[in-house]
Amino acid sequence: MLPFGLLLAAMALGPVLLPQWWQKHYGEVASALGAVTVGCYLLILPSAAAQTVVRTGYVYLGFIAMMGSLFVVSGGIHLNLGEETTPAANVAFLLAGALLANLVGTVGASLLLIRPWLRCNEQRLRAYHVIFFIFIISNVGGCLTPFGNPPLFLGCLMGVPLWWVTEHCWPMWLCGVGFLLAVFYSLDRRNARCAAAPPPSGPRQPWRVEGMWNLVFLAVILGAVFVPRPLFLREGLMLAAAAASWFTTGKAVHQANHFDFHPIREVAVLFLGIFATMMPALDWLQTNARMALGADPSPALVYWSSGALSSLLDNAPAYLSFLGALFGAQGQGLGHPAEMKQILDAGHLGQSLAALSVAAVFFGGCSYIGNGPNLMVKAIAERRQAALPGFLGYIFKWTLPVMLPLLIGIWLIFFR
Repeated sequence: MLPFGLLLAAMALGPVLLPQWWQKHYGEVASALGAVTVGCYLLILPSAAAQTVVRTGYVYLGFIAMMGSLFVVSGGIHLNLGEETTPAANVAFLLAGALLANLVGTVGASLLLIRPWLRCNEQRLRAYHVIFFIFIISNVGGCLTPFGNPPLFLGCLMGVPLWWVTEHCWPMWLCGVGFLLAVFYSLDRRNARCAAAPPPSGPRQPWRVEGMWNLVFLAVILGAVFVPRPLFLREGLMLAAAAASWFTTGKAVHQANHFDFHPIREVAVLFLGIFATMMPALDWLQTNARMALGADPSPALVYWSSGALSSLLDNAPAYLSFLGALFGAQGQGLGHPAEMKQILDAGHLGQSLAALSVAAVFFGGCSYIGNGPNLMVKAIAERRQAALPGFLGYIFKWTLPVMLPLLIGIWLIFFR
């Protein structure tokens, strides 16, 4: 697991200590460390380890196909929200985005809304505008339905009843989104009072939407998620929708969105290294999760242990590992939704599953790599000249003062 630790350290310290060098060579660093891990799996470990490499490669292909296609399609939709927004209007925007995330997923909502969010706040844009967008729309907001976040969707595929998360996790969603919106409003109201906004860079257009036909391609991409067989059909549908969007969208729309491919290239390269180097960590988790949880894990243990790992590892496989460990510890297997509903309603396992579901979603906002959309939002915002903190700055300036109190509060209220 050493290459994984080195890659995290490089992502944290490189932009701070050697920003110009890191910007030029992050691809070589991520690729080299990933190659070390892949080489160990293929050349040193038993031959069965090659299956892990193949499986990880397929998961990465699906991940980047979805991220890339959503990036292209969302770049073909131009939302102009009119005049500069107010703190109250910003809160309404974030709340609408949190609700939308449960219909089109946190990835879809993030990529669709980040550009209009940056535009309507451009006169007084601060780092917290982007950070709270990541907290609310890219992570916490997607806790209401299985469609909102990848781990919850995987749980649904493994037998968790479709509306179980909605029924049992809405109080945590309400507390989480409400807390974050209240903190954001206090910051934004103070900023609006103190900031001397520069004159607008040009005449503002009335509220309008351009590229509405791209919503059809967006629906195709989201629908393709439900087509896992045959192999590569899902990815083919996503890429075909992205290509159709690119060729049917006029240059004026892309120019209005300041669209270019740099953000998706950066995310693709960094996550290639992350997916490769985290294979040993995920293998360890899948092997030891049941032993670490014990025969009767408490909701608090499930909440903190799965959450801590979800903040740095991919939260989807972390969720699946703990889901299997939870049911295995009770002598139960994953299966049909009706059977799982009876198991969940009969004992305290439902409380542990709620803790796991909330942790996998909420803790994803604790770092730039905790969830796929986080790094994409960061890359897009930085292309629009937003001054954002680095890897460590994000954690120390925002995760610890804002997210940690929220996570502790959710634990004390619901899972202690």
